[in-house]
Amino acid sequence: MSYRREQFRLLEENINKVLLGKPEAVRLALIALLAEGHVLIEDVPGVGKTLLAKALARSIDGVFHRIQFTPDLLPSDVIGTSVFHPPSNEFVFKPGPIFANIVLADEINRATPRTQSALLEAMSDRQVSVDGITYPLQAPFLVVATQNPYEYQGTYPLPENQLDRFAIRLRLGYPDRHIEKSVLVQHRLGEPVDTLQPVVSREDILAMQAEVRQVRMEESLYDYLLDIVSATRQRPDVQLGVSIRGALTLYRCAQALAYCEGRDFVVPDDIKRLAIPVLAHRIFLTGYRYDGQAQNCERVIAEILEATPVPV
Repeated sequence: MSYRREQFRLLEENINKVLLGKPEAVRLALIALLAEGHVLIEDVPGVGKTLLAKALARSIDGVFHRIQFTPDLLPSDVIGTSVFHPPSNEFVFKPGPIFANIVLADEINRATPRTQSALLEAMSDRQVSVDGITYPLQAPFLVVATQNPYEYQGTYPLPENQLDRFAIRLRLGYPDRHIEKSVLVQHRLGEPVDTLQPVVSREDILAMQAEVRQVRMEESLYDYLLDIVSATRQRPDVQLGVSIRGALTLYRCAQALAYCEGRDFVVPDDIKRLAIPVLAHRIFLTGYRYDGQAQNCERVIAEILEATPVPV
């Protein structure tokens, strides 16, 4: 696996060239990619959400499409539609921008719930259905969605079933002062992300994903992971606990993190490190709806981690 891990290192370094001071966010996004999941980046405007997605897409030799979600966007604008072709006297399917290897769903929570739901089948099954016909999506397939906090004007909250399809939710936050100064200097001659060149191919990513599935996990760690998941369903302050999909996603992401760290086995710290970004957006608390929901869900997961015995 040494060659593929070297390819992963080149990919990570390439993205870190332009997204300065955010190595953990870059690592989490790549973990989602290797675990065959999707990424939700939630933060205020202007901190680099779109930049991360563009840098990731430019670093891979694949197809990249960006969808700007707006209130008037229709499902057919995302997945495509059938149009009449006069010469053949029949309808022909015209694929939408969802047909790509990496799709940036920019400001996803500015579209209506009907349009948001157009992504569900694609994210879950890697396919879309139009007029009773199913069209497969090319692998690898990654959705990187960005959204502004719920309290911002013109936002529609993502429903629970769609949040559950994102492997990881992360935030970028404002950079430190010296990093922000480096950003100013870096942008003196233009946009650095436009100069990035692909360092890995689609075939490399598929090979890495296959290797991630070979990473081992001991029996005791299966129980440790399930103890954490089960605890989210038993707390009185949690209205909706982590789903089975959430448990499987944490398992896959732990495998991917071990792979990124150069190991072919999972350790307890892999599960602990990923529990909040993988599980916090999958639970809903009693007495909260949107305001303060994210921070309180992260607090609950942190408390569960603290109370769950770590296997020796």
